[in-house]
Amino acid sequence: MSDNHEHGHTHTHEHFHEHTHIDENGHEFTHTHVHGDGAHHHDHGHVHSPEHTKSVLNRMSRIIGHMESTKRMVEDGRDCSEVLIQLSAIESAIKSVSRVILKEHMSTCIIDAVRKDDLDTIEELNKAIDKFIR
Repeated sequence: MSDNHEHGHTHTHEHFHEHTHIDENGHEFTHTHVHGDGAHHHDHGHVHSPEHTKSVLNRMSRIIGHMESTKRMVEDGRDCSEVLIQLSAIESAIKSVSRVILKEHMSTCIIDAVRKDDLDTIEELNKAIDKFIR
């Protein structure tokens, strides 16, 4: 199912399901899988592939599950050094998914913006990069 928005972009609706894994150290990780075509359309003419969208959403779901697991570690009074190690891994995963999104944005959105002389989209990228590299 798709919703068309007044600003010219379309979002498709996916179905999610969540499940939990327990790693070799007994830590519980819950994450979500996305089902559906995953296409994400913008008014500047490009389409994110369903595979890319699904990959990003799955990465983000794993990060959320990892955060929830780390929160439980704090609630359970686990050793601070263990919590810090998990937070470091989460921070690394967030940076990684951010790079994936940035690379996709540059290879689709920005190429389209340059072709169409869309200075607004290029300026939006500049603002996002400024915030991203702080």
